[in-house]
Amino acid sequence: MPDIVSPQVRSRMMAGIRGKDTKPEMIVRKGLHAAGFRYRLHVKDIPGKPDLVFPGRRAVVFVNGCFWHGHDCRFFRMPSTRQEFWSEKIEANKVRDREVSDRLAREGWRQLVIWECALRGVPESQTAGVIAEAAAWLHDPDGLHEIRGTV
Repeated sequence: MPDIVSPQVRSRMMAGIRGKDTKPEMIVRKGLHAAGFRYRLHVKDIPGKPDLVFPGRRAVVFVNGCFWHGHDCRFFRMPSTRQEFWSEKIEANKVRDREVSDRLAREGWRQLVIWECALRGVPESQTAGVIAEAAAWLHDPDGLHEIRGTV
């Protein structure tokens, strides 16, 4: 199916997609802050510039968009146009995610990945459950964890 907008309009639309302060990230930030956690944002000195950094707990949190990180959930669908471009782009993102995760582990950082599908279009009670799970993980010495949405 051809694109329904011009290349210039599509370019402007894609340029408007945020990399920071996304709606799912703001839900997590507000929820963890309300639960009493304090953190730093997008620390450049830490591999991958995690969304939230808890230096005292040696923990980082990434709030990943399902499309951009190629998550196997209901929100990821490969675009029908420019498939080769998108396939290469998303695969490169996945490779970079693995490299960042490996580097963080080597440097002693605990990692939590919260996927967009765990927060998008869900009732507030389920969002509260995600925040509670993240808070429990922050208290636990476990290394790598992820919170996914239901299929």
